[in-house]
Amino acid sequence: MFWINLAGVGLIVLIVWWFWIYKSPSVALQAGVIEVIVKEGVYKPSKIKIRANEATTIAFNRVDPSPCSETLLIPDLEINATLILNKKVSVEIPALLPGRYPFHCQMKMYVGELVVE
Repeated sequence: MFWINLAGVGLIVLIVWWFWIYKSPSVALQAGVIEVIVKEGVYKPSKIKIRANEATTIAFNRVDPSPCSETLLIPDLEINATLILNKKVSVEIPALLPGRYPFHCQMKMYVGELVVE
């Protein structure tokens, strides 16, 4: 019984860490298009730094067959894109003011952030 409880607590800790504590490293856009892989429950990279006042293209490559990974929402920009399995889908980001713009799937299980500087 002790081992079952210990395994349960360990699983709870892992879930809390994965969804609320873990922060992936950010990637700054160097030139051209940046590619984001949608895989294993996350966007890789999930934090993307882009320049203010410049339009940008982000290519999302969905390799995760989960139905939740199919939709990309950027609410502040009114962007709603359907990500096709095993195909790159380009999402045009307009010129933005500095700030933070979250993006996610429809259930907010996949989360990311555009950091505009």
